[in-house]
Amino acid sequence: MPPLNSLQLRRLLHHCLSSPSPVQPSSLLTLKPHFAPSHFPKFPFLLSKPFSTQNHNPQTPDPISQSLSIELLKDPNLDPLAITQRLQLHFSHIKPTPSLISQTLNLSPEAGRTVLGFNDWLLSDPDFNHTDETLSFLVDYFGRRKDFKAAHDLLVNNKSVAGPKTLESSIDRLVRAGRPTQLLGFFERMEKDYGFKRDKESLRLVVEKLCQNGYASYAEKMVKDSANEIFPDEMICDLLIKGWCVDGNIDEARRLAGEMYRGGFEIGTMAYNAMLDCVCRLCRKRDPFRLHSEAEKVLLDMDFYGVPRNVETFNVLMNNLCKIRNTEDAMKLFYRMGEWGCYPEAESYLILIRSLYQAARVGEGDEMIDRIKSAGFDDMLDKKEYYSFLKILCGIERVEHAMTVFKKMKADGCKPGIKTYDLLMGKLCAHNRLDRANALYNEALKDGVPLEPKPYKVDPRYMKKTKAVKKEKKRETLPEKMARKRRRLKQIRLSFVKKSKRTRRHA
Repeated sequence: MPPLNSLQLRRLLHHCLSSPSPVQPSSLLTLKPHFAPSHFPKFPFLLSKPFSTQNHNPQTPDPISQSLSIELLKDPNLDPLAITQRLQLHFSHIKPTPSLISQTLNLSPEAGRTVLGFNDWLLSDPDFNHTDETLSFLVDYFGRRKDFKAAHDLLVNNKSVAGPKTLESSIDRLVRAGRPTQLLGFFERMEKDYGFKRDKESLRLVVEKLCQNGYASYAEKMVKDSANEIFPDEMICDLLIKGWCVDGNIDEARRLAGEMYRGGFEIGTMAYNAMLDCVCRLCRKRDPFRLHSEAEKVLLDMDFYGVPRNVETFNVLMNNLCKIRNTEDAMKLFYRMGEWGCYPEAESYLILIRSLYQAARVGEGDEMIDRIKSAGFDDMLDKKEYYSFLKILCGIERVEHAMTVFKKMKADGCKPGIKTYDLLMGKLCAHNRLDRANALYNEALKDGVPLEPKPYKVDPRYMKKTKAVKKEKKRETLPEKMARKRRRLKQIRLSFVKKSKRTRRHA
């Protein structure tokens, strides 16, 4: 009997599992032992329960999502059936869920407008109706591909479903695609065309997205144009100032702050923190020695207008001081935070740990790691943060201490990944510690990390230099000595012989 393909096997097992036959799923292995070794390992979930679209392991994609993705990525010219018909034929028993839709779209980045057929298949299920969440997945997908015509058609056809999540996806994708002018037009007609409500919340969302991506001028123009309909609040004003600071334009930020004060608005701590960060970044770029004096001016303005400092204010100052390698002043600020009623948060500790390691003050860096744990922020020490510590330590050639931090990482329950092992193995090989690099490789394979062997270069500074063997001076025999003397005497005699004119001319 020829082996069945995966689709036929899936249908056979689904029929057996769902039929009222007295045969139990566990007895399938004994009915047809021919199938067991070659086909069952591919679909282990079939033996324990019916088809499910829930994936209990977030690290591995759902097999059904993978199957749907394969259908979406197929060349349409190779199959006479349309994508909707193929999905109805092969996946008629599947009940779509938001998780299934999200995973399928994430696995099919090159499917393009074939996803419209996937949407038609979803709507063909009588038990399925689009929600704000599922519609936002599709809008986000087409936005990633910059296919805003398809996103427009989806929004027009699902006016009654579109909500805050869909609106956020639409705005976010237009901004990230670099289309601020198109976004302004979208905001003007979104209530009429798509059913989104034009209010202060939606205006704030548009302003926030524009300012985060460096389009503060467009955001300010939109706020001023719509002021008669939607009057801005202090949060929108703070976002505009922050947007100019993201652009690195401190003059425009100060100009706007002055207009806000004259208009009766009060600027909050968030706006002043953005201005402080902008001033520090400009000083780092142009003249690091002016950072203290320029930052002091912003802090004096905060005191003058009665704007309180918060922990973010100190984080901005410490981060910029650490960027210019002024770790000592950053440490002093850290210990003085309590004078303004502020207490360190996880980011405060992480900034200092990175800076202390960068300054080769590894002992103090280890102490700060212990302090962040005792302060209750140990959950912030995840795999990503530990990797940043290891990268700094390897960058300053402190490999032994990097291995110590690596042990701490594993002791805290953070499972190292491919990048972590690759970083440490590369640095150990550069230091000519091949034995320890091989031990790390074996450890990774034992823990199930899929590392691939690759060549690493040994730094010439750490290569073992072979000692040059000195040649022993051989003692001359008497005949050799007499021959050497005769040659030398001949050279001396010839040096007194008068040379011919032809020889002198050539010389």
